[in-house]
Amino acid sequence: MKIFALALSACLFVVAAHAQLTPFELSKDKNYTATYAQVISYYTKLAKTSPQMKLINYGSTDIGKPLTLVVLSRDKVFDPATIKKQNKRVLLINNGIHPGEPEGIDASMMFARDLMKKNGLPKNVVICIVALYNIDGSLNRGLSRINQNGPSAYGFRGNSRNLDLNRDFIKVDSRNTIALETIINTWNPEIFLDNHTSDGADYQYVMTLIETQKDKQNRILADYTSKTLSPELYKRMKASGFEMTPYVESEDTTPDNGIVSFLETPRFATGYTAQHNIISYITETHMLKEFDKRVWATYDFMQALVDINERDAKLIGEVKAKADEDVKQQKTFAMGWAVDYKNVDSLSFKGYFGGYKPSEVSGLSRLYYDRSKPFTKTIKYFDNYVATLTVDKPVAYIIPQAWGKIIELYKLNKVAMRPLAHDTTIAVQMFT
Repeated sequence: MKIFALALSACLFVVAAHAQLTPFELSKDKNYTATYAQVISYYTKLAKTSPQMKLINYGSTDIGKPLTLVVLSRDKVFDPATIKKQNKRVLLINNGIHPGEPEGIDASMMFARDLMKKNGLPKNVVICIVALYNIDGSLNRGLSRINQNGPSAYGFRGNSRNLDLNRDFIKVDSRNTIALETIINTWNPEIFLDNHTSDGADYQYVMTLIETQKDKQNRILADYTSKTLSPELYKRMKASGFEMTPYVESEDTTPDNGIVSFLETPRFATGYTAQHNIISYITETHMLKEFDKRVWATYDFMQALVDINERDAKLIGEVKAKADEDVKQQKTFAMGWAVDYKNVDSLSFKGYFGGYKPSEVSGLSRLYYDRSKPFTKTIKYFDNYVATLTVDKPVAYIIPQAWGKIIELYKLNKVAMRPLAHDTTIAVQMFT
């Protein structure tokens, strides 16, 4: 009888441990990304046994389902105002804005579990994870990204209204964006991460990185990110086995002719958050690499970001406060940017030699990359921009009452406004 009881106990332990594994981990070939239902079910079960985790639903998406935020707090404090009073940092991670680029979805599920299981939650950082942002596109499951190396099935880029949600942060046409902007303006994160998958050229790296373009970033934040945070992220990713390079946007046909620093304007998630003086990053794992490597590279990047955030928590808070105060005193703002081709940097790049061969479809000449011919060489890096248009800050803007959507978006973003007391004739300047 005692032997049976012992065996039963061991069996229950195995089942409990097995229940904590993600659908990605349970798949035999590690080429599977969780469905929306599996994601929510996993976090719901995890939260029931984890007092340091709380799920909070925000608004509604275009498909009619709420946006779920997973909050990890070592001290079990889940009120954003209290967290700010405690002088803790907030890291916001977004997943699945393009569901065909799902690494962050699966990596974050494992990451959240492991932080709690290993008692690894940071003391001075609260981690907020958008479980799956583009729920609509995720439910439209199949294959849509040509030549992508896994997973076996995934969601579609557009949401239920065929909107690209990573182009919607100024016009705000979707309810998804309203929900996410509500989260951003409620939690006021110091750092934001948006997990993606790249396409285009072939090269040796599993992970590439987009950071807020330094010339358009607030100068105080740019000093910290370019000299401290970003170099440390590159160092730690190399040590983890997933050496990074900046996002590969070729200046010419192939990367060995030089790459251009990506300019994330405010219609993009990170361009929008940068407007709020939030330090912002986009991971872009390479679609031609195996899916499991892309997931683990994303996992390692999040771990590095959390560790540095914890290490520099006090400094990051001070830098953010100084940047916000700096903007209050700023008189002139840039509204347009262009690459500064007179000021070019360089970097060491690990790529593959490119060539041309007849297409099997059209018979016409097409570009290909030869993986049997890797190279490491110094290439040009066009990472400097100059302002092409600036405006001086006015005393105020006058918004016609008919522009109701603009007024609601200003309220959403906590812009100070007041209605005019009565119809008034005012001499103003106007620009289009």
